[in-house]
Amino acid sequence: MGGLFGVVSKRPCINTLFYGTDYNSHLGTKRAGLATYNDGKGFVRSIHNIENSYFRNKFEDELSDFEGNSGVGVISDTDAQPIVAYSHLGKYALVTVARIFNIDQLEKELINEGDHFTEMSSKGINPTEMIAKLLNKGQTFSEGIKIVQQRVKGSCTMLILTENGIIGARDLWGRTPLILAKSEDGYAFTSETCALPNLDFNHVRDLGPGEVVKITADGTEQLLAPQKEMQICSFLWIYYGFPTSDYEGINVEKMRFDNGCMHGKHNNVDADCVCGIPDSGTGHALGYSVGRGIPYRRAITKYTPTWPRSFTPSEQERRRLIAKMKLIPNRAMLKDKKFVFCDDSIVRGTQLRDNVKVLFDLGVKEAHARISCPPLLYLCPFVGFTSERTPMELITRRIIKELEGDDAKNLKAYATTGSPEYNKLVDIIRERLGLTSLEFNSLENLVKAIGLPKCKLCTHCFDGSSHF
Repeated sequence: MGGLFGVVSKRPCINTLFYGTDYNSHLGTKRAGLATYNDGKGFVRSIHNIENSYFRNKFEDELSDFEGNSGVGVISDTDAQPIVAYSHLGKYALVTVARIFNIDQLEKELINEGDHFTEMSSKGINPTEMIAKLLNKGQTFSEGIKIVQQRVKGSCTMLILTENGIIGARDLWGRTPLILAKSEDGYAFTSETCALPNLDFNHVRDLGPGEVVKITADGTEQLLAPQKEMQICSFLWIYYGFPTSDYEGINVEKMRFDNGCMHGKHNNVDADCVCGIPDSGTGHALGYSVGRGIPYRRAITKYTPTWPRSFTPSEQERRRLIAKMKLIPNRAMLKDKKFVFCDDSIVRGTQLRDNVKVLFDLGVKEAHARISCPPLLYLCPFVGFTSERTPMELITRRIIKELEGDDAKNLKAYATTGSPEYNKLVDIIRERLGLTSLEFNSLENLVKAIGLPKCKLCTHCFDGSSHF
């Protein structure tokens, strides 16, 4: 995923930029960067690796190096940013939240056209530099953004810090959010509305899908109007979003609570207590508790002093160990109880399987899992919720291959809640994870809890329905 923050003010902006970017930290774990512009000093940029540290720990000692009344910041789950460029469009700094599904194809096309790339890494070219290359093909920023929207398959939301303001462009399909806000001193863009209240900004509106707006300290200008169609990522409410954030006017925590409440009302499990798997399963569990009428107990707690971030190593054994170390079960709350455990999703199933074993070792009589979304059947080509390189890393697809001989066979049937194929898939997952019972939320309930029409939501990872 990733998060953006940009501000243009009548006063020096670095403190606002620093803390505004920090409020997007839950959206990414790889790289972070800041860039400011000052007439005398020009563009100042800094990028740090944040895989094992807080954003603010990396940048706090450098804040005096930044000058100016405008700046952009990024929390990235992928590449090092911002990119600072000088082209016929002028000098600018670029930050993106992007997933370029066809980046290899675009790379070949640009190389064949005589272009080149300089921001190389061990995994290849820098995706934000790719966006800059496409931007520069336009005669104006608006024209360049249109080219990006036309040629990138996946998603791309961006902020462009220029010498006279910031241009914000939301992804063409609105898969990732971009919010416009106002203070007494100027304007800001942010991916998360949770960044606004403590910095004295008021939410103005969400940019529409594909909309492009320029902000200065004195006002705003729409450069490109939004398109009518939208497919915003449903996992913003399920997993990514901070509880106090809103997208399209819909609060994350309220959606999770309502989702859990509906789930509980339609469930007849006999249990003593309900517990959320921290953090994103908590809201669902609180709602489930009310809907089912059984008490909520904090029987599993996240150990935040040394594991505050959701850092996920690429090596499987370290990933498994860290996932286990972050969550500490409470024997006193668990022993001899029948528990419902609410979680946001099941991807590989490894972490939940290990947690279930520990729960029974600690004396739980029954362990019922209730998942806030449907089974994941497709990899995400749009925002990278599932970082796996092959569908076979999904527990669902491995089981389907065992049953059908082909992991992509009958996916529509397996995605249909209540079908024989669906029921068999869920029961095998339950058995392999060692659960007393397992129930996924239906897609219909999930859409209802969010409150937007199905056609305006990206649910590709559940049903493969979204546009490329």
